[in-house]
Amino acid sequence: MPDPDFRFSLRDRRVLVVEDEYLLANDLCTELEEAGAEVMGPVPTVAEALALLATGAPPDVAILDVNLGGEMVFPVAEVLRDRRIPFMFATGYDAWSLPRAYVDIPRCEKPFDVERCLRTLFE
Repeated sequence: MPDPDFRFSLRDRRVLVVEDEYLLANDLCTELEEAGAEVMGPVPTVAEALALLATGAPPDVAILDVNLGGEMVFPVAEVLRDRRIPFMFATGYDAWSLPRAYVDIPRCEKPFDVERCLRTLFE
C-alpha cells in the first residue's frame, strides 16, 4: 500500500517521464497520476523531451530512461542539470556503464518501485 506522505509529496508536482517502452511508460504515468502528480509526457525521444522542456512550465522532477531506441538521454539530463531540476535514471544499465558525469544521479533498475525511487528525489 502506498505511503500517504508520499502521495502528498507528489500532489501538484510536475513529473517529466522520458521512456520509449510504451507499456512501461503507461504504467509509470498511471502510478504517478494516482499519486497526485501532473505527468509531462511520456515522451519517447530526446528531441521530444527537449521540446517539452523548452515550452511551458518546467517539471519539478524527471524520470529518464537512459537508452531511447539506441539514442542516449544525456542531452536531456544536461538541460535538467543546468536548470537544477532533480532527475533520476530508470535503466537496466549497471552504474559503471554510465558516463562518469552522472555518478551522482540516482538510478533505479527496471522494473522499479516508483515510490521508493522518487523518495530519493524528494529527500
